[in-house]
Amino acid sequence: MESLYSKEITVLGIGNTILSDEGFGVKVVEHLKKNYDFPENVALIDGGTLGVELQHFIVGTKKLLIIDSIDGGVEAGKIFHLRGDEILKHFAQKISAHEIGIQDILTMLEITDKKIPVVELIGAQPYRLDAGTELTPEMKKLVPIFAEKVLEILKSWQ
Repeated sequence: MESLYSKEITVLGIGNTILSDEGFGVKVVEHLKKNYDFPENVALIDGGTLGVELQHFIVGTKKLLIIDSIDGGVEAGKIFHLRGDEILKHFAQKISAHEIGIQDILTMLEITDKKIPVVELIGAQPYRLDAGTELTPEMKKLVPIFAEKVLEILKSWQ
């Protein structure tokens, strides 16, 4: 299946925006859309909690950058940057619907010879994951830092 939505480069923010810091990836993409202009070949996608439905947005992309809160069992605020096989290992340990969906999509694309050549994931250990539509103040401070990290990665790709 070829996507009607995919661009050469896709920046995908995922997370549940009603579980405080779990919505981090979505908030970073919202910040990017509001504050920066991107070339035609870059898609900014708010993936929210979509699961396998995300394939419609990423099939055919050549470079995928995923932004997510990452519960690595470490101190809150720790920053992660995963590449390639590290990403599948990360998602293999997750149980939330959107993360299972991403793992399934990446695996499906690999099996069907439509593997995305470059995949990276950046994220931060959440401070809180309880009910709430706002990020914690500490996590909010990371949003512009991650926006700059996205720009750095995109520049390194082009």
